Amino acid sequence: MMEIADFDSLRRAMAENSEEPEGPARNARAEQLLVEAEKLNIPLAVIEALGHQLKVYNYSSEKDKMFVPFARLLRMWDERPEDFDEYETHSLHWVFKWMTAGMLDQPHVPLASIEKWLGEMEHRYRLAGHTERAVRGAEFSVAGHIGDLPRAERAYAAWLAADRDRMADCHACELHGQGGWHLRNGRHAEALEVWGPVLDGEYSCAHEPHTVLASSLVPLLRLGRVEEARAHHLRGFRLVRPMESMRGAYADHVEFCALTGNEARGLELLAERPAYFTDTGQPRSRMEFLAVVALLMDRLTGLGLGGQRVPGPAGRAWTAGELAGHARGEALELAARFDARNGTSYVGDQLRERMAQQPLADRLPLGVRAARTAPPGPVVPVAPAPAPEQPSLPALLAEARRLSDTLQPHALEAWAAVAEAAEETEVDTYVRAEIADHTAMGRGPEGVGLFERAAELYAEAGDEGEAIAARARAAYVRALSGELDEALAGIGEPYDRILALYADDATGVRQTASVLMSRARILMRRVHERSAGAGDAEQAVRELLALVGGRGGSDVRLVSRAAEGRAMLAELAEHAGDAERAGELFRQATAQFVGAELPWFAVEYEVRVAALAHEQGDPAEAERALRAALEHGGPYVEPVGRAQLHLQLAEVVGGRGAAEEAAEHALEAAHWADEAGESGTLGAWARHQLGGFLLRQGRFAEAAEVLESALADLSAETHGDGAVVQTQWWLGDCLSELGEHHAAAERRLQAAEIARHWPEQHDHATLAHLAAESLGNAGLPAEADRAYTRAGELWRAMGNVHFLVRSLRARAWLALRTEAGTEGARKLMADAVRECESALEAVGDPAAAERLGGELGHTHRQFGDLLARSVPEDADDPAIQEAFEAALAEMTAAISVFATLGEEGLHGRTGAELAAGWLEADLSRPADAAARARAVLDAYEGADPADETVRARRAEARQLLEPTEE
Repeated sequence: MMEIADFDSLRRAMAENSEEPEGPARNARAEQLLVEAEKLNIPLAVIEALGHQLKVYNYSSEKDKMFVPFARLLRMWDERPEDFDEYETHSLHWVFKWMTAGMLDQPHVPLASIEKWLGEMEHRYRLAGHTERAVRGAEFSVAGHIGDLPRAERAYAAWLAADRDRMADCHACELHGQGGWHLRNGRHAEALEVWGPVLDGEYSCAHEPHTVLASSLVPLLRLGRVEEARAHHLRGFRLVRPMESMRGAYADHVEFCALTGNEARGLELLAERPAYFTDTGQPRSRMEFLAVVALLMDRLTGLGLGGQRVPGPAGRAWTAGELAGHARGEALELAARFDARNGTSYVGDQLRERMAQQPLADRLPLGVRAARTAPPGPVVPVAPAPAPEQPSLPALLAEARRLSDTLQPHALEAWAAVAEAAEETEVDTYVRAEIADHTAMGRGPEGVGLFERAAELYAEAGDEGEAIAARARAAYVRALSGELDEALAGIGEPYDRILALYADDATGVRQTASVLMSRARILMRRVHERSAGAGDAEQAVRELLALVGGRGGSDVRLVSRAAEGRAMLAELAEHAGDAERAGELFRQATAQFVGAELPWFAVEYEVRVAALAHEQGDPAEAERALRAALEHGGPYVEPVGRAQLHLQLAEVVGGRGAAEEAAEHALEAAHWADEAGESGTLGAWARHQLGGFLLRQGRFAEAAEVLESALADLSAETHGDGAVVQTQWWLGDCLSELGEHHAAAERRLQAAEIARHWPEQHDHATLAHLAAESLGNAGLPAEADRAYTRAGELWRAMGNVHFLVRSLRARAWLALRTEAGTEGARKLMADAVRECESALEAVGDPAAAERLGGELGHTHRQFGDLLARSVPEDADDPAIQEAFEAALAEMTAAISVFATLGEEGLHGRTGAELAAGWLEADLSRPADAAARARAVLDAYEGADPADETVRARRAEARQLLEPTEE
């Protein structure tokens, strides 16, 4: 901990403490610094320490501590205003607004005291020459809090009418308040429009867009703009998470989870901030937090999960039901205290309305992993309807036969209902045969015995054809179980018998086709498992098609047999290597299924078409087939199948550059993978892809949240180390764009450590280079230098001169911030020049020589910049002259190199020429400076005036000419 010996060390210590995370530890340090300031016996030191203490209290959960240091500051101002410098005078008046908000947040502060304070604030602002804007804004907050809406309307109008001055809140904060007024009056769209400049990044501050993003969540949901709501949650929660003082905004994110079927994520949010349940420094935000806790717990209880263990206040275990009662009681008690203070019921009314909200979506997929707490259900609970009367057995039987005759998806469930009803009464032998037959169909490989029992019952009932068909189905099930020889042996007799019966008109086409299909399926299994008997299989399929071809008509069973037969021929063509023929036959099969209004059967074959198209390099056909598969499958595709289809489509669509749509499909894939219980496998891969697509759109905060969620499940064993490295890499890119350079460096170093073991080292070198860049941006020059050194060694080993040179140049700039200093920097930049020159001497390819020439030109240019900027502030004139002359020599060398590159080196040459011109001016050579400026103007004679670089260079050249012309 820094020793406070003088005012400067106090200021450094306060600056360092300001950079620490919000919370009690930072507050405690501010209190210690005030004690140290008092020892210095310098009034301004005490004033600054009190201001620092007040600021850290305001940005923490201990806001109630602000009043004491402010009262002391105000007393010091009244007694000796001359002790305050300009900045502290401004700060004192600025925090008047904090005091107003702080008093509102504390129900023990009487309303009369708050009103008196408003008058005091108005008086002091008038004396200081400030406008009424901040005062009226504070009055608007007071009126809105107590529910005096007419007064709030007047104060709102006066606030906006007053001129903005130095005491006005920043644009971002003002827009948040203005949008909040629209929201309070039910104008959701208007609120979002007002917030637009903050959401778009035009205005920002320490708490914005954090709070606007949080406030926008429910309005967006109510307007049906769910994609924006999802994006604002992911982006906004990332901003709010590390800031202890933002309990109110945090509560908005918990509320969003409760209203969108993301209860599990809501529980994760509660678990991250256990202190939010009990921190008492700001009662109003605690009340808001407890209200949404009650909302979330009520949602869980309504889903039948009232007994589930949930995170809650420390000291005991909580169930959802228990926490619901506790949170509601605590929130209402706080609301009652506010209402008693305010003399209205407004706070309590608003709170009850918030806790009574109904979900606005069954589930809004977020892209981040969170286990589902309950199966899909109605969004709004409804009164239970009277139990419908149970259909009679004849009705159940008729419905089951209708569904199975038309091959509907829920036919087996209908037969299960028949079976259950048949247990209560006697049914004839044929019905018992049908029940056994369809029950067997639902058992898969375990249905052999039931098929054989069904065959016996069909025979007993006098339907020999159906009995043979059931035995054929039993044979096929054996093939599915791996008993291929037994299946081949078992199908022979049914096949011979059904053909004989059919020839004698003793059975119909349906039964005969069923047996031929079972035989064809068994023979196809042999082709797939043993790569044998393709000719027998094809003959069997063609025999089936000869039987049913043209006979289908309205009999969807026969149409289905014909379609499946064509698909079998497609599989055989694919097996023989004829992909084009296979694709055509699969398309014919899907067309038949869709034509028979059985689109769900087409899904498998559209997927096969997509795979073939992918192998043939036809992404357009692959995309068409995958879209068709999703359309055909509708709600009948299992969750894991939907996840796979959306994921494949995301990859195809992303491959043609449509990152936005690709992200939508990856999001759906992640959602359905979670529904299927595949979060850690297929879901992790989908999140990996989603993060990449979001990154490509520049949605860095959303991408970072998704990628961090993916990394929790990605593993080299399941997904391959390439996926892990790519995810870390993308996450590092996101964090870098978000300014989180230290975290970006960690991710890039972790990825580099994995890539270090790969045979090909390009990724390892690139990641080491990027990590070095992040470390430098994070203010860690020594660590950055080590990473650049590592990257440089790798680039040298690979013969990549360009990046070797760039790593040396980066190290040279870093050296100015380390013990190596100016001499070390010059040596590294000289090394970079030599590497370029050596490579140029050895290269034979003209194109490669041109690229290396450009690299050399940029290196000379940077060397010149470095020399000019490395002059110490206290250097004497000869030292400055010497450094500038050396810099000018490098700039001149850069100009010469760029000149050899012709048009490709034009911009590089003019940039170096202008830099040289400014150096000439600094060296008191106006004629030489003017000559260089004119050279730039001449170089761009006739150039495109719309080119931004041309315009900028011309403007700078004219600026350089001005002193000489004057």
